[in-house]
Parts: sequence; structure tokens; C-alpha cells
Amino acid sequence: MSSIKKLASQTAWYGLSSIAARFISYLLTPYLTYKLTQVAYGEQSIVYSFIPFLNVIITHGMETAYFRFGSQENEEKIYHTSSISMILVTSLVIAGLLIWGAPIATLLQINLHPEYIKLVAWVVGLDALATIPFSRLRLEGKPKRFAFIKVGGILINILATYTFISTIPHFANSHPESFIAKLYTPGFEVGYILIANIIQNVFVLLLLQKEIRSLKFSFDFSLWRQMMVYALPLILVGFGGMINETMDRIMLGWWGPGGSPDANKALVGIYSACYKLAILITISVQAFRMGAEPFFFKQAESQNAPKTYARVMKFFVITLCVMFLAVVLFLDIWKEFIRNPEMYVGLSVVPILLMANIFLGIYYNLSIWYKLSNKTMAGAWITLLGAVITIAINYIAIPHFGYMASAWATFFCYGTMMVVSYQWGQKVYPIPYATKKLIAYFVITLILYGINNLLHLISNNQPFNYLFASILLVCFIIFVTRIEKKELQFIFNKK
Repeated sequence: MSSIKKLASQTAWYGLSSIAARFISYLLTPYLTYKLTQVAYGEQSIVYSFIPFLNVIITHGMETAYFRFGSQENEEKIYHTSSISMILVTSLVIAGLLIWGAPIATLLQINLHPEYIKLVAWVVGLDALATIPFSRLRLEGKPKRFAFIKVGGILINILATYTFISTIPHFANSHPESFIAKLYTPGFEVGYILIANIIQNVFVLLLLQKEIRSLKFSFDFSLWRQMMVYALPLILVGFGGMINETMDRIMLGWWGPGGSPDANKALVGIYSACYKLAILITISVQAFRMGAEPFFFKQAESQNAPKTYARVMKFFVITLCVMFLAVVLFLDIWKEFIRNPEMYVGLSVVPILLMANIFLGIYYNLSIWYKLSNKTMAGAWITLLGAVITIAINYIAIPHFGYMASAWATFFCYGTMMVVSYQWGQKVYPIPYATKKLIAYFVITLILYGINNLLHLISNNQPFNYLFASILLVCFIIFVTRIEKKELQFIFNKK
């Protein structure tokens, strides 16, 4: 099997779990937008925008450091040292959340529910225990077991969420004197969503018992120092990445033009619900990252590594272009997953966010140059540049343009990071990317999107519009397949 076919196979399995993970929020989007008020949905979005920042501190670059060192040295020693480091840092983070829960809740504008922060501590703490065991499964090339555990946890989450949000309230209303009715707290929906997340994490840890029980409390301080030198810049990368990825929800809550905290939370709810419609791109990017990071490190010693990386980039970009068209050409269908029609006012952000996330996916692909050359500080500077752009645009424009400012901030942030990483990386670790061809694919994709928009201006016949959109999408796929015919034959005929 060729290296790219192996990557595609593993990415498909990681993609299965990533699709399921994203579908927690995606398939729950119509459910939660129907069951929760816009304010409550906004609060939930703010809380889940805060969690990734905690995950950056907790993982402190250990996951990538584990791949970097574990693929070259004594994996067993790397596993024990990185796991213990994670446990110690997680304990400190949990302690901080429990001590300063109330001020943090006020900062996030959920001061009426400081108990949410305590539940967040449990969510991130239990999730952290599974991080390195999951990384071991990825390094050992066990995507099927990885996917099985991820999907199992997700199904538990969906069941628990439905139980807490629908089943228990219905039972409590029907049996007001029951024990369950006395335990149930109306208006605590976000808390119940967090509890469902905790139940999921406990279930996942039970399925990871084999990996967890293999952990020995053997800590190599000298090795840990080497790993931290490599990993510390990645913490800056992680923080910058989270500012770019999720901070806009929090800033929209602070500076939004709604006129009141609740009105701004409603704007956050609209923006977050519409952001979910970028799911096909975010799934593809996440699945690719899962499979690509260990793959790239293992390919590093190969003489054909640069050509392999370039080929991976090309087919990755083609896939994202197809995903972009699949969403924007049929946005009238995708929007039905948001069950609150009042949130449709935010649909104009979807194409902007889709393209922004394509830029992000390309950036992740490009980032291999600084990871392989041990110049992780370069990644930190690039990500911090993106963070400055995100904060500046949001700070200046949110009070005037609301969530549209957040969408464009995301677009310019990831676009800048992509261009800077490409230019810098080609000087340090040259890779023969088919740049002109990829730009051409982008241009064609946007032209097809523009043609479809023009049709919508002159035609209100939905069946005809869907047929025309389908023809555009199929034409693009056929065009690319013919252009890349030789490459495809080379990949799929290579054993």
C-alpha cells in the first residue's frame, strides 16, 4: 500500500470518529436550537469556547511532543513521562477552576451560574486523562480502535444529553412529587449538557483501561526537559489557535451591539449555530490532522518526503474545495438543521467561515515544516500574528457589525497565517507544492459559487436551483478528476 493510501485509510477512520464527534454538536444543533432559548444557546457556546483554552494549558504541547519523540526514541519512556506531566498540570488547572470559579464565571458573563465552571473542571480533567492514551493509539496506527472508542463515547453523550434535556424534564413535570422532580433544576440546561459530557468522558476512560493501566509512574526529568523545550512554543501556538478559533464567541458576548448581556448572548447563539454549518470543512480538517501528524513524522526520513507532502496537500485542497461547494451550493438545505428560523439571519457568515477554515486546513498542512525542523517557535509567532489580527478586527468591528466582524476576522486571520507559513516554510524546508494549480482550483470554486448566486437572483424555482447546483458540483469533480488522472492512477495502482 502506498504511503498516501495508508494516510487516506487512517484518515478515513479518524474521519469516522471526527464526523461522529462533530455530529454531537451538529445533530444536536437542531435539537438544542429548538429546546434552548437563544440566550441559553449563547451561554452554552461561550462555555464551550472557554474549554479549549483550558485544554491548551493541560496538554501544554505534550501530545505533539509525544509524536515527535515517540516516533524516534523509547516510546514507553516517552509515554510514561508525558502522561505524568499531563496529570500534574491537570491537577493544577482543576484546582484553579475550583478556587476561582466565581470570578471566571463573571468574566465569561455567566455569573448567574458559577457552578458551570466546576463542571467544566470535571470535563477537562477527565478528558485530559484520555489524551496521551489516544495519542498512543494514533502513533501505533490503530485508527479502528480509536474510532470505536470515540464513537462509543459520542453515542453515550447524545443519549445522556437527550435524557437530561427532554426525558427527565418531561417526567418531572408529569410526576411533580417524584424524587427525580425534586432533583431536577429548571433553567440549568447548560449544566446538564456539561454533565452529559462528563458521563461521556468516564465511559471513554473505561474503554481505554488497557492503555491507562499500562502507565507506570516513571518520570525521566532529563527527557521531560527536552520535550518541554520542543513543546513550550506549541503552547503559544495553542493559545493563539484558540483565540483564532473560539475567542470570537467570548468577544462577541463582551462587545456585541446587542445593547445588553442577554442580547449579546443571543447574537453568540446565532453565530455559533450558523458556524456549525461549516461542519464538512471542519470535519475534513480535524480528520486530516488526526491522521497526518504521526504520518508526517514517520515519513520525515524518506527521500521522497517533500514530494509526498506536496501530493498530500494537493488532494487535501481538492477535497476541501468539493466540501465548500457541497455546503454553499445547497445552503438552503443545510440551514434546516437550525430549527430556530430566527437564527437564519446569520447565514451570510457561512461562506466566509467555510473559506476561512479551508485556509486553516492548509495552514495545518503547511505547519509540518517547523515541526520537522524543530523550529516550533516559528509556529508560535505565526499563530500569535493571527491572534493579533483576530483580536484587533473583533475589537474594532464587533460593536458596529456584530458577528459579521467575527466571521471576517476569522477569514483574514487564517488567510494571513496560511500565506506567512507558506512563504517562511519554503525558505526553511522547501516542498514542491503545486501552488499555481491549487490557486486555479480555488478560483474555479469561487466562480462556480458566484454563478450559483447569480442563478438565485433570477430564479425562485428550488428544484431547478438544486439541479443546477448538482450539475455545477459534478462538473467540478469531473474536471478535477480528469486533470489529476495520472496522479490518481499512480496512487491507486501503487502497492
